[in-house]
Amino acid sequence: MRISRDEMFMRIAHVVAERGTFPRAKVGAVLVDKHNRIRSIGYNGSPPNKPHCEDVGCDIQDGHCKRSIHAEINAIKFARFLTGPYEYDVGYTLYVTHRPCDNCKEQIIRNGRIQRVVYDIPYRYDGPDVHEVGGVIFERYTKSEVQTL
Repeated sequence: MRISRDEMFMRIAHVVAERGTFPRAKVGAVLVDKHNRIRSIGYNGSPPNKPHCEDVGCDIQDGHCKRSIHAEINAIKFARFLTGPYEYDVGYTLYVTHRPCDNCKEQIIRNGRIQRVVYDIPYRYDGPDVHEVGGVIFERYTKSEVQTL
């Protein structure tokens, strides 16, 4: 059977997460355009040329590591460097291995191009599996059997 696009992109997000350098949770994100093309990926880790948490330890403040950038933010920031329609296009879907934290949710909403976020693993609190915030639909990933056309 053919897997759904949601399953394909979520599997890719889990592979991307394996690059993460934050020891408490390895998170991966895949930013997909409205034509189902991957535009960017991200994983949680330190900024370029900075020490990684797995090497020097975490800098935890208010429950978050100040040394590590979240996967969602990395994927969004990397997409800004791409050429093409990203800066003008809307209708993106962000696939994330873990439910975005409140700060990431805010950044996703402010981005203005992402209309849907699909996450796999709950993060810190349970809420509704599908909800809308600021015009963005956040939904928990559910594996489907067949690709819909």
